[in-house]
Amino acid sequence: MQDRYLEKAPGKINLFLKILNKRSDNYHNILSAVTIVNLFDEIIAEKSSKFSLNYVGKFAPKNNYFKDCIISKLFDIFEIKKPDFNFIVKKNIPVQSGLGSASSNAAAVIRILDKLDLIKINLIKNSTSLSADLPIFLNQKDCEVEGIGDKLNFKFYPKFYFLLVKPSFGCSTKKMYNLINMQNNKVINNLDENVSLSEKNNDFEIILTKQNKEINEILKFLKLQQHVIFARLTGSGSCCFATFEKKQYAINAKKEFEAAYPNLWNCVVENNFLS
Repeated sequence: MQDRYLEKAPGKINLFLKILNKRSDNYHNILSAVTIVNLFDEIIAEKSSKFSLNYVGKFAPKNNYFKDCIISKLFDIFEIKKPDFNFIVKKNIPVQSGLGSASSNAAAVIRILDKLDLIKINLIKNSTSLSADLPIFLNQKDCEVEGIGDKLNFKFYPKFYFLLVKPSFGCSTKKMYNLINMQNNKVINNLDENVSLSEKNNDFEIILTKQNKEINEILKFLKLQQHVIFARLTGSGSCCFATFEKKQYAINAKKEFEAAYPNLWNCVVENNFLS
């Protein structure tokens, strides 16, 4: 057994997201295209005299610990004995951004626990008991997601470069779902499989742009960039992204964005980055 482990926890982008209906258990059935991108949190586990967990980095919480910590929850939900290791989570991905960092962090810790023979990934890789996004990050493949996140249809999406930007605020997933008006359990939008990715949208974006001027302005700015294929919200927000065919196009848009919004976080990322 090693004394030190390092796992990268990638972010994801929802190329589109449709909310289909509200279920009897108060969760929502969705349909979404998810692609993994090369923006990572890092999880380091080092042998210690006892278990500990700390968050560090640009997007770490105050006091280096989240009050509602998904990693702490996973030990309870999956009934795992806490090992005598110090877990350090370096937060490079913005929180409450729709990029899935919390679920990805949990998946990375589970991969370490699998190496420590404390859990078997194959037995839980489709479990949504901890998080609806957990199966995505345990499988680490691009996919079309159905149900509440428990049905994965693995896909190959085109190579894209994205300009990711974060507004001055974050979005709570729970609060965003509470805003969804699901009258009589009806489908919000009809789905046409023949519609291209660039013509689809994110149902949360429709709601958020009506309520928030900043998001509205950012998305309008991104959609006006040269060579942009499409721009939209990812997940339940608050991050937005612009999609490009070439990396230089994304870099040029980043320069334009930084000139217009110098105080907002932004980053150029890509999908299909593994050889």
